Amino acid sequence: MVAPYRIFGVELSPYSLKTLAYFRYKQIPHEWFVRNAENAEEFKRHAKLPLVPLVVTPDGEGLQDSTPIIEAMEALHPEPSIHPDDPALAFLSALIEEYGDEWGNKAMFHYRWTYRADQLSAAERIARINLGDVAEEVIEQVRDSIVDRMVPRLAFVGSSETTRDQLEASFRRQLQLLELHLAGRPYLFGGRPAFADFGLSFQLHQCSTDPTAGAQMRETAPAVLSWCERMLEPTAEGGFESWDSLAPTLEPLLEKEIAGLFLPWSDANSRALAAGKPEFTVELEGQAFTQRPQKYHAKSLAVLRQRYAAVRDRTTLDEILEKTSCLAWLR
Repeated sequence: MVAPYRIFGVELSPYSLKTLAYFRYKQIPHEWFVRNAENAEEFKRHAKLPLVPLVVTPDGEGLQDSTPIIEAMEALHPEPSIHPDDPALAFLSALIEEYGDEWGNKAMFHYRWTYRADQLSAAERIARINLGDVAEEVIEQVRDSIVDRMVPRLAFVGSSETTRDQLEASFRRQLQLLELHLAGRPYLFGGRPAFADFGLSFQLHQCSTDPTAGAQMRETAPAVLSWCERMLEPTAEGGFESWDSLAPTLEPLLEKEIAGLFLPWSDANSRALAAGKPEFTVELEGQAFTQRPQKYHAKSLAVLRQRYAAVRDRTTLDEILEKTSCLAWLR
């Protein structure tokens, strides 16, 4: 019997569930462990950073960061592939995966830690995961301390009183665009999950578990909710579609969200970091968006641009990227 991989994560972490769903989809033998005090020593022994998810391989190697984990496992377990054969579609899928990880996370974190009902809901769930069966007054004390610790971290995703409307408008538009796109297909690129599905769906899945964002999703986006649930245990129901069939409802997401918000923000973040600025402001759709620069986002943009440069024949891809106003940000 093949020794299973050991996945340490938390159900309130979109990146943990993203990794778990991938292992389920590929039917890779694995064991899931909720990271808590009981397994703290094993986690510390294998993790370079105190972050979930952590995957411990059968030979004892520790892997972290959901995107590199999936890419490493995809090389070992290529079928069924999460990358369309069409190089243009494969890159677009990677672009949307990056958008989900880096921009989609902003709305999720914003809603979870801005509104009181969401703060209490998330913090109580975290407290119960960490503490187990303890007195309710202990749960409440730890819950309140978690809220106190997490709310100041809103600044790291650029959430503030001045950016609140931008983040929430982006969330509503994302739901609207995805609702149209997913109305007639189970996954973003057709009949089976692509890289993009793993990156974007779990940010929205987390939103669905919180009071404020979840209520919006239940009211306006039933197809998106079904997709989020489907992605918990995804299956290959068919093949990937062609760009011609995807374009009518996927182009608006590329143009309005990715070219309109994510790529200019990501480029500005990278430039600010290179210049050593403690804070940067970028104009997004005519409004100023201010936050602290983030090293990881700059690194992931560089990887995305390398991925674009590695596409041998970019004729079709460049036509799509040019039409959707994405191209200039990737060169």
